[in-house]
Amino acid sequence: MAHIDATPHRKLAAQLDFSHAKSYRKVEAEMDLLPENTYLSAHYCNRWSGILNLDGKHIKIRGYDKKIPFIYSIDFLTHDLPVGVLGPSENTQVFRKLFRLLKTINYPLQIVVCDDNEAIKIALKQVYPKARLQLCHNHYFENLRELLQTRTVATYRSFLYELKQAFNPKYHYLKRQAKLSHINFKYARNNPILLSIMAEIIRREDDLFAFKKIKNCPSTNNIIEGYNSHLAGRLKTIKGFDSFHSAERWLNAWLVRRRTKTFTDCDIPFKHLNGLCSLQKTIKKDQNWPQILGLNPPKNAPKMKR
Repeated sequence: MAHIDATPHRKLAAQLDFSHAKSYRKVEAEMDLLPENTYLSAHYCNRWSGILNLDGKHIKIRGYDKKIPFIYSIDFLTHDLPVGVLGPSENTQVFRKLFRLLKTINYPLQIVVCDDNEAIKIALKQVYPKARLQLCHNHYFENLRELLQTRTVATYRSFLYELKQAFNPKYHYLKRQAKLSHINFKYARNNPILLSIMAEIIRREDDLFAFKKIKNCPSTNNIIEGYNSHLAGRLKTIKGFDSFHSAERWLNAWLVRRRTKTFTDCDIPFKHLNGLCSLQKTIKKDQNWPQILGLNPPKNAPKMKR
């Protein structure tokens, strides 16, 4: 797993006294021995929170004109990564496949926190019709900044600042409505652009504030953005994959590694995760540490029964 943790092939070759080519082949062989991530979730895990953060990164693969998306998910309360899918585009079919994989592992989906993508909403309703959808507030406001050009023009900055205050996760329904009414009267009543934004907030209230109905649900995708940053750093050093298969193999290894790597710097409210890996939080209570991983179990991992 040293390669997944960012050790370059040349450094691995030097450490092991291998040629660069032999180091490359050895890493590939070890990745081939790893279990498929969805299999790991289906056969060894059942302690999910049902609160799912969903996002992805675009991957450079030879033979494709553009980068293609790797969509993956994080179970919010455990930080575990149940499933991931590499697909040709962010379309309904790809998201439907991901939700169906969640079905195969008996994931108890309550709510999906995600960016504003109609394909996600359609696929979710087809596979998990009772699950809720929560639009990431960071993504929503980034779209508003782009629409109103607030990064370069000051005209609507005050409006956007007060609107962001109204989205405070601690506000209860009545306080939020009072704040939105004030903003509407102060800024939007004579401005068609702002009036349309305020109307959209009312129309999409269920998607914007669904998190209030699910205990411990976040209103942003901050957790998965952190994982995206790590993944982006690794992909930058790799500079692309030779084939779809090689990309899938590496991404599967990345998922498994993230699930078996011990947390060391989680802040409140997740300090209790430090010293553990995410797989330990979702593995079945009476389940031994999966020997198919080919890894030494972390501290406090389930012991093998005699």
